This record gives sequence, structure tokens and C-alpha cells, in this order.
Amino acid sequence: MTPKADSTFGFDALAAECEREPHAFPWDDALTLGLSILRWSPETFWRATPRELMAAWEGLHGGRKSEPALSGDLRRLMEAFPDG
Repeated sequence: MTPKADSTFGFDALAAECEREPHAFPWDDALTLGLSILRWSPETFWRATPRELMAAWEGLHGGRKSEPALSGDLRRLMEAFPDG
């Protein structure tokens, strides 16, 4: 079975349940995400914190989308990085 990086992967359920009550960490899902989907080395995986693993999942899955830039943001960027 090949894991898919979509909403059926176990981390959506994990994120929802984190707010309810404590439960066992989903090691099988974490290992699949870190080693198979993200292709991290074992050393990188084991050095990562659960929060870093969840952030990688959210980035891959499209979670925590950033707010659109406002006109003031664009003006500040244009001042900081003027065209030639």
C-alpha cells in the first residue's frame, strides 16, 4: 500500500483529536510521513519534534494558509526592494 498525502492520512484525525483528550502517538503514521512522504533521513526524523512533524504535514497538506498581502505590505516591499 502506498501512502497518500491527502486528507485521509491519519494526521487530520490526529489534529482534530489533539483538542479533545490524550491518546497514543500515531507512530506508524508519523514514520510513514517522515520517511516515505517527506523522504527525511532517519536522523532528521528522530531529531524532529512532534510539532515540527505536524508543521511539515500542514505545509504539505496546505494547512495554516497565510493571509493575502495588503496594499501597505506591497508598498513596504517596493520601498525595500526597488526596481533598478
